[in-house]
Amino acid sequence: MALSQERKGTIAVSLTNFLDSGCIVASSVALAAWAVAFNFGSAWTAILGAVGANAFGAAVGALIGGFLTDKLGRKFIYTYNMLVYATGVFIVMIAANLPMLVIGIVISGLSVGAGVPASWSYISEMSGSNRRASNIGISQFAWSCGPAVIFLISLIFSLVFPTFAASGELLPAGTYGPFDGLFAMRLLFAILFVVAMIAWNLQRKLQESTDWTSKQELKAKESFVSMMKRALTNAVNIKTIIFLVAVYLTWNIVAGTMGQFMPYMYAAAGNLDDTTISLLQTVMWVLTAIGSLAIFSALGDKVPHRILFALTAGMALAAWLVMVFFGMQLEAGTADSWGWLLWVFVALWGVSAGFSAQCFYALWSTELFPTVYRGGVQGIMFFLVRGVLGIWSLVAVAGLGVETPAGFVTAGWIMCGFLLVSLVVGVIWCPKTQGRSLDEITEERYGKELLVQDSEDMGI
Repeated sequence: MALSQERKGTIAVSLTNFLDSGCIVASSVALAAWAVAFNFGSAWTAILGAVGANAFGAAVGALIGGFLTDKLGRKFIYTYNMLVYATGVFIVMIAANLPMLVIGIVISGLSVGAGVPASWSYISEMSGSNRRASNIGISQFAWSCGPAVIFLISLIFSLVFPTFAASGELLPAGTYGPFDGLFAMRLLFAILFVVAMIAWNLQRKLQESTDWTSKQELKAKESFVSMMKRALTNAVNIKTIIFLVAVYLTWNIVAGTMGQFMPYMYAAAGNLDDTTISLLQTVMWVLTAIGSLAIFSALGDKVPHRILFALTAGMALAAWLVMVFFGMQLEAGTADSWGWLLWVFVALWGVSAGFSAQCFYALWSTELFPTVYRGGVQGIMFFLVRGVLGIWSLVAVAGLGVETPAGFVTAGWIMCGFLLVSLVVGVIWCPKTQGRSLDEITEERYGKELLVQDSEDMGI
């Protein structure tokens, strides 16, 4: 059965999500090897985690991308953004020193952020009112596949192309042809480079969003600054931004920490080997991918959002409570006491992440704002979320000492608090948007006078 244009567009755009999460996880997998190869400690470990696709880099990129996607169109982003991403991961792939590594990570991070407002807006705008959650679920499936694929490949590479010698030293040049122990890490980024070029070829052929095109006459004479000023002084928008940031930021701090630093923390605080870490992470992300398709994509347009959100947020909180009360009681840096409880954590978090706060944020952030500044507001919110995550990344690694068992436990308690906030806010103020068109939602929230006011303000 041939795929519809809507589904083809969703798949092409969803590759952006695959590359987003894939870049974050590839960096986390390579972090320990980079630290040895380029001789840096916990301070630079925290900085690298903060400036790339997981935090500050993506934050600034989203701010820029949100402006460009509203001003120049969703297609403009898809024509050029993947080339920027490919440049970044290529530099990381060939990095011979720390400065090259930083430059590559920053460039790829900017690209990841720039693609977020465009991808979520495009998918939502091209979807039917009873298929928005389904298509967003597919994009989140792609986001889940990034880590699953990268961790699976890294698991294979850890067996075929080991990074370290038995002494703990990086394997020297000449181990794999002319390459040293970083060979496997370079291959990970080579894979991301190839996928980025495939994504660019598909995305540059996409048609412009008809919803965006139809609204251009109304805002053609208004500057972006003026448009965003109106957006950020509207009481409805301010309340919505506070709600979405509260739901997503709190969850994203936990997920971002896990995505960027969990392998590092497993190794440093739990004394787990690379193969065990890759196995745990691979299983977790496979479960997340399954949850995205089997739960959010399949049920997101049918089951009430409040019920789904309560379930996912409750499972996420339960996962970290298991770690805090049982799984993280480490002694002398060993993981002997974790046992089967570690797999309970993996199962609870893995499945819940498949229909997590990020899925609902991706959906609600496109439904709750008008088309004329949808991308710009998303960019601002993503800037806030990833910016705070960048600060947290610096605090979590450098300040809390998560590489120690005690620091790991402290971080776990803090993350339980964040997840509780996300649960309470999301369940109480869950919006009622299911099965309704974007125009119907906009009219209910802002009234018919919104477009009339737009026209008067712009002198149309």
